[in-house]
Amino acid sequence: LEVLRQPLEDGAVTISRAVTSLSYPAQFMLTCAMNHCPCGFFGDPVNECTCTPPKIQKYRSRISGPLLDRIDIHLEVPRVKYKDLASQETGERSEVIRKRVNRARVIQQKRFQGQKGIFCNAHMETKEIKEFCKITTESQDLIKLAITQLGLSARAYDRILKVSRTIADLEGKSDIEPAHVSEAIGYRSLDRTLWM
Repeated sequence: LEVLRQPLEDGAVTISRAVTSLSYPAQFMLTCAMNHCPCGFFGDPVNECTCTPPKIQKYRSRISGPLLDRIDIHLEVPRVKYKDLASQETGERSEVIRKRVNRARVIQQKRFQGQKGIFCNAHMETKEIKEFCKITTESQDLIKLAITQLGLSARAYDRILKVSRTIADLEGKSDIEPAHVSEAIGYRSLDRTLWM
């Protein structure tokens, strides 16, 4: 997994040999999953976790902080209850979500017209983040609190701003609002400690 750090950051894979090095484009979306602990029951409301804190720490250390920093969204997915599985109620339809995503992509394509190599928010670097991810004082205070309490890195700060910009785009908003920043911070669950 650690070899993915640079391709995630640079969008390219570089192969170096004694005489030369070659770079190949490698922009991709990494989707991955993991349990909180080896037994899989840490925090489960039904089953008791049998792992010791050192065992959990060893398990979680298999994925490094620098790699986690390069993953934009971390989500905890709780156990699905039977009543939800058996329910006839459906959530938002895929067609509705697809239309919203397509509208956001159009917004981003217009935003980055004339920007070489940038087609969506995920491709922004520091210069573009400063230009397109301006936030209010209230939002700055939210991020400052998150950085202080969660010990977030500068890279995580940039990720929060890019995700906030995307959330605003999905809502069709031109400005990033505090609610967008708050939601983006909420998507950094692996930055939080699991136990005291």
